[in-house]
Amino acid sequence: MRKEVGVDGDAQRISQLVWMFFLKIFNDREAELEIVEDHYHSPLTERPRWRNWAKDKEGITGDELADFVNLQLFPTLKDKLNLHGDQGLRAQVVHNVFEDAYNYMKSGTLMRQVINKICEIDFNTKSDRHTFGNIYEQILKDLQSAGNAGEFYTPSSVGLSPRLMSFLCFVTG
Repeated sequence: MRKEVGVDGDAQRISQLVWMFFLKIFNDREAELEIVEDHYHSPLTERPRWRNWAKDKEGITGDELADFVNLQLFPTLKDKLNLHGDQGLRAQVVHNVFEDAYNYMKSGTLMRQVINKICEIDFNTKSDRHTFGNIYEQILKDLQSAGNAGEFYTPSSVGLSPRLMSFLCFVTG
């Protein structure tokens, strides 16, 4: 991500990673729920689900990926989810995470590289959840040390809202 011209500093890198990790974690959790719940229905339509646009390492990339994220994914997750009904609470969590999130990456090729690395993590395994817990702690340390370098601000998407904190704590066990 340090090669990405659209990402300026650690706070933006962390913000970028937060929404990507969130969608991957949400995807892995949904895969588990689809097995254990008889009639699980995702609060997301098919296209914005991680498995349908990010999972394929040879999938969309370059300008096509950047356009998808900026013109379809973010608008859908910010403004087009059904926040009512059986899946309303899950949809609200997604909405809250993306409400103030922003995609800083301009290069869909570099974004694909980051996504492919994230795809290697299986959040349904204990060891990968533990590893993510360590990554998450490092992200918090990086945020704290960014302030010492004179560049710290807390973007609202990284603001670690109670809902996001609860979700991350739930996932990491």
